[in-house]
Amino acid sequence: MDRRQFLGRVIVLLSAGIGFLVGLPIIGYLLAPLVARAEEAYVAVGKLTDFSVGRTMLVKFEDPSPLAWAGQTASTALWVRRIAVEGAGAFQVFNVNCSHLGCPVDWKPDARLFLCPCHGGVYYQDGRVAAGPPPRALFERAWRIEGGSLLVRAERLPTPGRPGA
Repeated sequence: MDRRQFLGRVIVLLSAGIGFLVGLPIIGYLLAPLVARAEEAYVAVGKLTDFSVGRTMLVKFEDPSPLAWAGQTASTALWVRRIAVEGAGAFQVFNVNCSHLGCPVDWKPDARLFLCPCHGGVYYQDGRVAAGPPPRALFERAWRIEGGSLLVRAERLPTPGRPGA
């Protein structure tokens, strides 16, 4: 092996090593969501006495996002509907986002409907699609009652590939 071949092989090996070192964090970033388990964090959104039976209300809260740069997007809201005084099905908790393209829906108490202003999506009070382009019902969140408060599971915005609870 002459000097030119030796140096050529050294350069190829060094380039491959540098490429591996630079590419490793990128590959780790891309593969991390496949192996990382999402924490089940529940957030208190109000006391049980704040919610009257048959009423749907908007509840704003800070989402405990694991992202330090979430900023204003960590401020989010939910539509909470109390169905019964007690029991497993006492509440329905909906994301404010339309299942069509994620626009925030608005509750119209007189019509007892959720309306999406972006593309005319309409939902019944129980979250089922009434009219318009939404492909599925409003995304519901898991909830539980603890110490006289309603706690809602914090989660990322659901997508068609990863539906809500």
